[in-house]
Amino acid sequence: MPTPNEKLAEALTALQELQKEGRRVFRTSEFSRTHRERLTRNAFVQEVIKGWLISSSPTARDGDSTPWYASFWEFCARYCDDRFGDQWHLSPEQSLLLHAENTIIPPQVVVYSPKGARNKTKLLFDTSIYDVVQQMPPRADLMVRHGLRLFTPEAALVKVTEAFFQQHPIEAQVVLSSIRDPSGILRRVLDGGNSYVAGRLAGAFRRMGRAEIADEIATTMKAAEYPVRESDPFAAQQVFGTYRGAKAPIVSRLEALWRTTRDTVIAVFPKAPGLPKNKDEYMRFVEEIYQSDAYHSLSIEGYSVTPELIERVRSGNWDPEIHDSDRKNRDALAARGYWQAFQAVKANVAQIVNGTESGALVRTSHREWYRELFTPCVTAGLISASALAGYRNDAVYLRTSRYVPPRWEAVRDAMPALFDLIEGEKEASVRAVLGHWLIGYIHPYPDGNGRMARFLMNAMLASGGYPWTVVRVEDRIAYLQALDRASIDADIEPFATFLAERVQWSMDARAQGEIADRRFEVGDLVRLRPNSRVGFGYQPNIRPDEIGEVYAVEPHPPQTGPTYRIWVRFLGERVVQGTFAFEYVLVKAAEKTRSDSSLRS
Repeated sequence: MPTPNEKLAEALTALQELQKEGRRVFRTSEFSRTHRERLTRNAFVQEVIKGWLISSSPTARDGDSTPWYASFWEFCARYCDDRFGDQWHLSPEQSLLLHAENTIIPPQVVVYSPKGARNKTKLLFDTSIYDVVQQMPPRADLMVRHGLRLFTPEAALVKVTEAFFQQHPIEAQVVLSSIRDPSGILRRVLDGGNSYVAGRLAGAFRRMGRAEIADEIATTMKAAEYPVRESDPFAAQQVFGTYRGAKAPIVSRLEALWRTTRDTVIAVFPKAPGLPKNKDEYMRFVEEIYQSDAYHSLSIEGYSVTPELIERVRSGNWDPEIHDSDRKNRDALAARGYWQAFQAVKANVAQIVNGTESGALVRTSHREWYRELFTPCVTAGLISASALAGYRNDAVYLRTSRYVPPRWEAVRDAMPALFDLIEGEKEASVRAVLGHWLIGYIHPYPDGNGRMARFLMNAMLASGGYPWTVVRVEDRIAYLQALDRASIDADIEPFATFLAERVQWSMDARAQGEIADRRFEVGDLVRLRPNSRVGFGYQPNIRPDEIGEVYAVEPHPPQTGPTYRIWVRFLGERVVQGTFAFEYVLVKAAEKTRSDSSLRS
């Protein structure tokens, strides 16, 4: 009789067959009842609605939206095909968003079909599909992209209202930039005699600097005796660049995002100090601040069944939890890779503070940083050598975020465009903040994107003389929320403000002569930082000008990540126990390091 492991392996073999060609969405009828129940019980699949399943992962935490967001658009396509056949399409507004590489998962997708029933289908994580009764448009107005039935860009531009240009100005610019000639638009407005829409689109093209297309629309409509009055549908304050020919949508999108957010960064960021006069002192600060602040990558690929996994399950050598020894080995290799990459970045920073142009240098050097990050894992055989090839060739997803990075095919256009923007930007603060954000936005690598983004940020900060700045693990939630605001709402202010505060903190530390992230020792004299609230729990309060002595230090590695704790005794036997080290400033180093620096209660 087969063992339970062998039975699960058999179910996984059935799932693997269905997952070929990247499928993540399945009808329950595609599995036997026994296989379906085993796969669901072991969290290899999960139910969306009755009759529909998606791939999941046994290691996914409760409430993890990643498997669903990774499957969302495929589910919409397969579900609508199942209900409506080929008689359905998305709205013109959603069509334009997708054409413009806006990959954010919407709360609701509106689907039009003659078979619609004005029905709302509730899905996972407060998403839904709403179907509307409507006759199908001419076949020439539709196209199929990744299984989704969309309006073509030209047809969608003709159908959307003026509100779209004001609510989604970046997407409107991206799609308008992709139009090579106006014939597809003209054909539709001429057939409908739609002078008003023709005037709106002519005004939009003219606002973008594409006067030749605006003139062609106006002249052709007048030749057909349709009077045209141009009107600009964009808001007056919308920022536009200079049009330089049709581009890939992701390139136009990055350029528009850069233009519309850079002024906000400049407004909130401290003024750049300029390249340091004392280069050696600057580099000593970089050396002293070194610590492995890398955290687990935010990206997660869809869980895929492999023959190796099936064999491990069959033999009984499978556990959904990672074995401690495996995890420790991976952590050690990641730490080694981070150290190697840091040395490479540090060498580039030394070149930058000595006058090398930062954008051109990082354009070529960032590949070396990535290789150094993951070479130890390749050498140890944990990942294949092909991982060092560079940019990803598959989809990635961000845990718990509605934002989905661009398709992997778009990365090859996106990264050169990003470095063009970095090289063309005169403000170091903008290069640092937007460079960091957009590396995460593009997510060019299968892993390590967060670490690469922070490396790039610090290289760009160096180009303005700003000190190396660490994003603390304690601020992780605020940091990721700010990144989400930027990627989902194009609101860069929370992220720019967050980084500005961290940079100002580093600048103040250097100005006060503090030792950057030096590990405290027993006998050090310290004081609380001015903005610390640690001393508020004592009567009288411990003021920032009071000096205390460190009497115990948490050993390495700390229990809470890269930030360790210290124990400090102040005058009057007031003892502050187990407080994170970043709350303190070193006033005077211990005269002699004591041998006993272990944690004591």
